[in-house]
Amino acid sequence: METHHVLRFDELPWLDRGPGVRSKPVVKRGHGSEHLTTGVSEFTPGAAIALHWHNCDESVVVLEGEATAEVEGRTYALAAQDTTFVRAGVPHRFLNRSDRPLRFMWIYAAGQVTRTFADTGQTFDHGSAGDRAVVTPGPG
Repeated sequence: METHHVLRFDELPWLDRGPGVRSKPVVKRGHGSEHLTTGVSEFTPGAAIALHWHNCDESVVVLEGEATAEVEGRTYALAAQDTTFVRAGVPHRFLNRSDRPLRFMWIYAAGQVTRTFADTGQTFDHGSAGDRAVVTPGPG
């Protein structure tokens, strides 16, 4: 197995996550990573992902735009360079309530990442066909 990789962002594919959301995995298990998964997601204005949690710790860094993070029932306004850290098993989600595109980088502390959706209890491998729970954000 390779000991390292140079990944060209423009050469990596985007994954459609549902209306208004797409993600680009960068470092993943396929590269031999056992303890790290990274990538970038983009949300169009008004887009949101459903409340969920992961099997591992997660950090998100806002690259462009403004995000709303909901973590354990609390809401946080985030701007470029703001960063979140959410422990494994903690319910959270991200929304774009602005009128501009949102782009952020995600970093998971595992090579095998799952997402469990709060409303259904269903668990999917991160980036799989079932991992597409995009919702319309609520008021405010």
